[in-house]
Amino acid sequence: MSNTIHTVTEAHFHDARNQYPQDWRRLANYLHGQGLDFDSDIPPRQFATGFGNLNYLIRLDQQWAVLRRPPPGPIPPGANDMARESLILSRLPKAYPLAPRALHYCEDSEVLGARFFIMEYRPGLSIGGQIPETIRQNWRGEVPLGSHLGTLLIRLLADLHAVPPERVGLDQLGKPDGFIQRTLTGWVERARLAWSNHPPADLIRLIEWLQQRIPADQGHCFIHNDFKLDNVLLREHDLSPVAVIDWDMGTRGAPLYDLGVLLSYWTERDDPPCMHALNQMPTAGDGFPGREQAATLYQNLTGTTLTSLTYFRVLALLRSAVVFQQICQRKTLNGEDNDSGVEFGQLARELCSFALDVSRGQYF
Repeated sequence: MSNTIHTVTEAHFHDARNQYPQDWRRLANYLHGQGLDFDSDIPPRQFATGFGNLNYLIRLDQQWAVLRRPPPGPIPPGANDMARESLILSRLPKAYPLAPRALHYCEDSEVLGARFFIMEYRPGLSIGGQIPETIRQNWRGEVPLGSHLGTLLIRLLADLHAVPPERVGLDQLGKPDGFIQRTLTGWVERARLAWSNHPPADLIRLIEWLQQRIPADQGHCFIHNDFKLDNVLLREHDLSPVAVIDWDMGTRGAPLYDLGVLLSYWTERDDPPCMHALNQMPTAGDGFPGREQAATLYQNLTGTTLTSLTYFRVLALLRSAVVFQQICQRKTLNGEDNDSGVEFGQLARELCSFALDVSRGQYF
């Protein structure tokens, strides 16, 4: 690979003043001891996207690579699991080539203050809440831009769910038996911690609804656990997939939960303001299929019945609400911008209310 960083511009990185510092000299010494050559003459750059893990473009063994580590401060239970992600990316690419290969894992938190791993760099375009205007103007596909992206997402998810975990040595990862109950219990506990024992009324109602309707365990598969558009890197010229990233919550579990998580980010034009405020995927325009159309396509591709999908939709929205409340809590504890913390907290409460609306059938 050449020294050129394809498809990446200055806008993709934090500037030097806003970059979270790392002890690069210590990293170089550690990697040298592992037989790896870290090029300290090319300063690492921190990618600007995301609220969670910190990602840096580095030069390793004369190739570009990505160093990935958790954010500073307390880590919620089960989150930002570098060991898990490194294990997945050392095995899954054999059957799912869009998963980047893990190159090295470091369990010694003394090196950079946290466990980290390094993976291959796949240059590509990441689309978040807004489609770049240049992409919209240059699209020459046979179907509307949103139709292409929405269909692509569902097909990639269906392809992932078709990978037998035992084929790639991931058949011991996670515990699929009792997955639904355990997932609910985990997010209820995280909600209690995030709201510091002062939960809003809609959160209490939401948890009661979920606890009273737990479906029977279904067939399981390997799931990504945070599958969404900005975790799919795309070639800029034709928007074909280059990579699927952010595997730190991957496990064996219910496929409809993975679909429910994806749909929890899938905003529609007539959704309430909180779903638009999420700004996670640009699905409210540009010809994107609606959530029901997306779910039907998934059913047609996989043969999976959608009987319990509403439950998983509601559970995934609870998860989103808790995540934004955790961000609010972290910003408050770290003394960061108070206004943004308040906004995240308000969004979390409104998502609880929207989840109740979904449970009542007011939205798909």
